[in-house]
Amino acid sequence: MRLHSLVAAAVAILPSATSTGAFSPQPFVVRKHVSDTCLSSAVAEITTSPIAGMKPGTSGLRKKVEVWQGVDDANKYYVENFIQSLIDTAAENNGGKMIDTVIVAGDGRYFNNEAIQIICKVLAANGVKSIWVPQGGIMSTPAVSAAIRMREGGAAQGGIILTASHNPGGPGEDFGIKYNEEYGQPAGEDFTDALYEKTTTISSFKSLEGGDDIDIGAEVNTSFQLTEESAVTIIDPFAEYVEVLKSCFDFDAMRAFAQRPGFTILFDGMHGAGGPFAKRILVEELGFPESSLMRCDPKPDFGKCHPDPNLTYAAELVKKMGLDSDGSSLGCTDATPALGAANDGDGDRNLIAGAGCFVTPSDSLAIICDNWKAIPHFSKAGGPKGVARSMPSSAALDVVAEALDIPFFSTPTGWKFFGNLMGSKEQFDQRDYTPFLCGEESFGTGSDHIREKDGLWAMLAWVSILMDANKDVAEGEPLVSVQDVVSNHWSKYGRHFYCRYDYEAVDSDAANKMMDLIRTELVAGDVSSIGADDSGIKIVSGEEFSYIDPVDGSTTSKQGLILQFEFENGDPARAVFRLSGTGSAGATIRMYLEKFEKDESKHGEAAPVALRSLADRAIGLVQLKQITGRDAPTVIT
Repeated sequence: MRLHSLVAAAVAILPSATSTGAFSPQPFVVRKHVSDTCLSSAVAEITTSPIAGMKPGTSGLRKKVEVWQGVDDANKYYVENFIQSLIDTAAENNGGKMIDTVIVAGDGRYFNNEAIQIICKVLAANGVKSIWVPQGGIMSTPAVSAAIRMREGGAAQGGIILTASHNPGGPGEDFGIKYNEEYGQPAGEDFTDALYEKTTTISSFKSLEGGDDIDIGAEVNTSFQLTEESAVTIIDPFAEYVEVLKSCFDFDAMRAFAQRPGFTILFDGMHGAGGPFAKRILVEELGFPESSLMRCDPKPDFGKCHPDPNLTYAAELVKKMGLDSDGSSLGCTDATPALGAANDGDGDRNLIAGAGCFVTPSDSLAIICDNWKAIPHFSKAGGPKGVARSMPSSAALDVVAEALDIPFFSTPTGWKFFGNLMGSKEQFDQRDYTPFLCGEESFGTGSDHIREKDGLWAMLAWVSILMDANKDVAEGEPLVSVQDVVSNHWSKYGRHFYCRYDYEAVDSDAANKMMDLIRTELVAGDVSSIGADDSGIKIVSGEEFSYIDPVDGSTTSKQGLILQFEFENGDPARAVFRLSGTGSAGATIRMYLEKFEKDESKHGEAAPVALRSLADRAIGLVQLKQITGRDAPTVIT
């Protein structure tokens, strides 16, 4: 087992550490200095063997941290094998020439800093000339995307991000590595498929032997010369990200609105990478008080919390917003914040809530689209030129896009599928869909300002919407609330009741058996003979979602099983089943439920209540309980 020698270095976000991963939080301070340090080391080529199971999922490769640490002999050199395969793939995509500049950063989870050391040595030994590491080793995924695109005019050809996103961290928990390409977007399937193939044939890797560890807590602009041609430079983690957000929003107007009586916010960083960025933006740039922040100090185990910003795992924030665990209101007081938000481990996901009002990610996306005039990134261009959602997300965005005559796309789950649409002009010289708005039901929202979903961007979009909604409200009058904005949207477009049931760590064979049953009996089979159940719900059709990319023409198949239903009164509904690609062990079955309701008198019903009969019908048809043995979902969001 490798020693955690790296984490003994004093760093800005993570100032002190032991091998247990226990950190004492201190203020984040960017220290700037220019110096060069030579770390004497020799390049070595080390014999290795392929390690099974290195196939990246929806967003990178995620495994239990012990696997990455190489605790078992079978997993020795796990990080080295994966990184060697990754940069060999990147070099092939670069015309056979090794890439010059790479960012290496992580979300601060357990094993983050040791992995940075290992990766930098492999990169340097392979001739990567410039390796950028953020001070302290921590950088949110949106910030990495911004730095790839903007730092030194977009000099970076990629970014290696150490994250398992919303999965837990700490000993015995999850670790992951993903790769973002030169435009800042997650690597596409062509890249990850080629990477995986290399992991199955690898016989050696290059690394450095000897020399001291890199002090990732050193002052910004410090350089460490690892070989004659390769150096690590410590960079400011905030610079490009702050700059790009200022280009998207009116910071001066938001700074004034932050002082408006009655407008208070609460941001939950869930002890992830987004916390320091929230402090920099919300407190230092916009002037909100520090009391607006909770859990914004990164911790390697996320403070024992599950850093997934949903109604279950963000329970503390949810309660402070006057909400129950099903999203229904528990009642509010004058102390309830007007706007609440949470980020996940790497800062790219978001939960949005108002006082006594949970905003589903699908509704949030549709409302941002409908209120584009309030957001300078869109208003300066006359509105979005294209919008997209993942297929399992609700059709709330579709309705708005149709009303506003905006080109609309439904893609497979995974932010990488939005990349070609955002880069259609920049990368492919085709129709320009920017400014572009996109999102997923899995608490991801973003635009073309970077090539990742962006939790803080989503919160600032909502600040902008509320600021615009209250521009004519006199001092002393009640402010237009999040609930008002949501209710007005439903009145205008109707409500898409929406829920997701997650069944985590299901036996993989059982999960696949259930999916095969759906394919055979409900997609390929004849469902016309299946009658309605006692609640009057009838299955109408089944299909398996496949996607043809409108930009490069590539096809992605088997992206979810869709069952269309009809209620007794003729109202349409659907259930979607997928196996998630973001887990580290077993299988996660996701069931997505949606029902459209135009009747305003029914808009106030809690979504889990409105969808309960549909859930029962879908669960029964696919024999979920019988096949998996699960009586209830792990999480409902």
